[in-house]
Amino acid sequence: MFLLTIKKISPKELHERLKDNEKVLLLDVRAEEKYNEFHIEDPQIQSVNIPKTSIFALEETPENSHLSLPKDQEIVVTCTTGNSAAKCANILDGRDHRVIVLEGGLTAWKEYKKSLND
Repeated sequence: MFLLTIKKISPKELHERLKDNEKVLLLDVRAEEKYNEFHIEDPQIQSVNIPKTSIFALEETPENSHLSLPKDQEIVVTCTTGNSAAKCANILDGRDHRVIVLEGGLTAWKEYKKSLND
């Protein structure tokens, strides 16, 4: 698979966007039960959970697959560590979605938020 260089956003940059009241579409590609246990919540975030297996399936059957994701809005893709998010972002980028990966995933997000509270 050919990997493009997908843009990344750090937890700090994402936090700054939220503080600036910027609307963010966040795509969490973890399994639904993990998403239900924890996901990034904020009044400015529209959070969507589409497991990575569904996105990986797009590569195998591109002609009959459809995701209800906008193509005119940037999508921040995340997972636990950022690896699956990067793979999913590449697939979505190939389908003309505007994607950016949360660097370090939710692990880095939790660490960053914890550092703010320390």
